[in-house]
Amino acid sequence: MSTVLVIGASRGIGLEFVRQYCAAGARVIATARDDAGLARLKALGAIPLRLDVATPASVSGLAWQLDGEKIDVALYVAGVMARSGATTPPTREEFDRVLHTNVLGAMQAIPQVAPLVEAAGGCFALITSEMGCIGAVPSGHAWTYRVSKAALNMAVASAQHDYPGAVLEALSPGWVQTDMGGAGAPLTMHASVAAMRKTLAALSPQHKGAFLNYDGSRFSTW
Repeated sequence: MSTVLVIGASRGIGLEFVRQYCAAGARVIATARDDAGLARLKALGAIPLRLDVATPASVSGLAWQLDGEKIDVALYVAGVMARSGATTPPTREEFDRVLHTNVLGAMQAIPQVAPLVEAAGGCFALITSEMGCIGAVPSGHAWTYRVSKAALNMAVASAQHDYPGAVLEALSPGWVQTDMGGAGAPLTMHASVAAMRKTLAALSPQHKGAFLNYDGSRFSTW
């Protein structure tokens, strides 16, 4: 039985990962930051852990909660959006909220989780976005969010060198019908997560440090 870790699983794509992996018979460990989220995870059959990725003190305790584990598939799904464009400077509070969750939380989780993924010869996917692709920027919309995802992509590419026994990748879920993506998005959560699970199952050493779309295709530019 494979062991799957989902960080940021209280709702949306993270919760859908938990639902699908549990249904497939995997042993799933999943994190949420409040009681309601933890209850949803437990109801699906996951092992719930309390974690707030935006709080460094909370993330720092992840290693002892996972002590002794070997993780076949790890997922960092936690993320928040800021929609203002470049005509509006971000407030310090907005910048800190987005960068702490989308980047700092991931960079704190990687050194704690990646060794456990190496122990299983597994993969660690950090959920990013095509909006973090510097080579293809159509507008200034959500510029703080774009900056955070570009930084996350660099964090993944950098960290891969320190964990050669695992496959680390930045994985975009596509434009998905979530609270963040909106009802007009072309992909349902079920379809996006099913495709990402297929992509994860097909990973090989050639994908180390890659920036991939949900369907496994590589972005032509970062």
